[in-house]
Amino acid sequence: MKIRNAEAKDLAVIVEIYNASIPSRIAAGDLEIISVESRISWYQEHSPDSRPILVVELDNKVIGWLSFQSFYGRPAYKATAEVSIYIAPEYKGQGIGKKLLSEAIYRSPKLGIKTLLGFIFAHNIPSLKLFDKFGFQRWGYLPKVADLDDTRRDLVIVGLHLEEAKKKDRSE
Repeated sequence: MKIRNAEAKDLAVIVEIYNASIPSRIAAGDLEIISVESRISWYQEHSPDSRPILVVELDNKVIGWLSFQSFYGRPAYKATAEVSIYIAPEYKGQGIGKKLLSEAIYRSPKLGIKTLLGFIFAHNIPSLKLFDKFGFQRWGYLPKVADLDDTRRDLVIVGLHLEEAKKKDRSE
């Protein structure tokens, strides 16, 4: 298993993995399947030097991905990034998300990132547990802000200050 920066040739499988998450209404905010064409500009906005998309490969097959997204679009927030993780259905529960999140935390200082955020539906217990394991704290709770098939869903905002996490690791 290896983690690498995504390449343009990976976009179709990135979209396929994302689309597989839509029907469950657990992780994706989209309600309809998206196209590869609709994600080209999103892909192009990501840079391996500042806001990469990482893919994890097993036997030369992409089985999951993580993206760094700039937060709030203002210069004062340039050291803060939102991370999103999606895993192919047949590989969920096998530690792939853990490997990707670990890699994201490791790479963040080199990318100029000091704070990581996650925006997670409150009913997405596996993702909340994953981020908890890495020391992310609950920084916000937005009740009933998403409509998923006529069901109002809550959003949890989790965050991690990387310098504080590093200090904590050294003191333990």
